[in-house]
Amino acid sequence: FVTPEWLAYSEVIHGRWAMLGAAGCIAPEILSAMGAIPQTGDEAIWFKSGVIPPAGSYDKYWVDPYTLFFVEVVMMQFAELKRYQDFRYPGSQKEQYFLGMENAFGGSGNPAYPGGQFFNMFNLGKTEADMNTLRLKEIKNGRLAMLAMFGYGAQATITQEGPFKNLCDHLADPVHHNMLTNFATAMKH
Repeated sequence: FVTPEWLAYSEVIHGRWAMLGAAGCIAPEILSAMGAIPQTGDEAIWFKSGVIPPAGSYDKYWVDPYTLFFVEVVMMQFAELKRYQDFRYPGSQKEQYFLGMENAFGGSGNPAYPGGQFFNMFNLGKTEADMNTLRLKEIKNGRLAMLAMFGYGAQATITQEGPFKNLCDHLADPVHHNMLTNFATAMKH
């Protein structure tokens, strides 16, 4: 089951999720600091917002946590099964009814890069060389985002602060707010 093709495909997918996650973890904290969203500082920090139940509270969501979790599982299961089916049988999504958008899901033969008007609506990468350049940039940014997510998790564990607060502290005083001093502080506790 774990083949080099699957690993390459998984790296692209995980990189995309990490890029969304890295932006999604820091954006609410920045927007809250700017006053653009009406959340308090703790509500805007990704690990205190209910993502990790012991560290946060679910009482601000539109529904109880178990219903929210169930809805997320059902929706993600549907999307993941469709994605896995397209990996096993490239182009198969064009053959199944899906709200009249079957032609958009026809694919390019490479499930990691489906192409078509739905997935390349701005017509980026008009030539194969341009597309290869964009693919390389995507995988590099995805790898960086995976490291960023690891860093967000380490910062959350060590400093108990969000990534934007840690960045602001470091920019204000780089000598006393950096990775080494954070590790030293964590080792004392």
